[in-house]
Amino acid sequence: MVTYEFEPDNLNTVSEALDIAEDSTINFFKFSSAQWNRHRYEVKTVSSWVCGEAPEWAFAVLHKGYHAEETLLVPSSRRDYYFICLQDHRIMEAVLRDSSLELLPLLVYVFTHELVHIVRFSSFLQRFIVGPENREKEERVVHDTTHQILDKLPMPALGYVLNSYRGHRICADSTGEGVQ
Repeated sequence: MVTYEFEPDNLNTVSEALDIAEDSTINFFKFSSAQWNRHRYEVKTVSSWVCGEAPEWAFAVLHKGYHAEETLLVPSSRRDYYFICLQDHRIMEAVLRDSSLELLPLLVYVFTHELVHIVRFSSFLQRFIVGPENREKEERVVHDTTHQILDKLPMPALGYVLNSYRGHRICADSTGEGVQ
């Protein structure tokens, strides 16, 4: 089995997609720069961090922790920090499997989805750790919000991504099994 990782030119696309997703998310939620900067996160690829196990259908996994600079602070002084862990191999396999699926719009979709989660967790609209039933509800809300954010974005091939994943709502239950 061949395992794909992002190549250097793919990393430029990753960066561009993150910029587009950030701008779209900021505009949707009407955040000022100062408000947006409170949402602390960084992006990791499989090659830059062992992100741990991820469900076989996931393009990204969101982890919560603290920034390395804050580990020496007392716990009450630490601020939540999120890690968007891209699953390079799954993203590249999807792009290679479907000739109509382009990397940039797929990554914009993935990033926007994860950023909506971060906004909701950081704004206390949703707890990070919840049971399977609430996790599924959260995924539905985030999925719908992601589509609302990206639906009007004038990007070639984004419509194909949105249509391809419109009904695609899978969440892992407490056993790790997928739930539609």
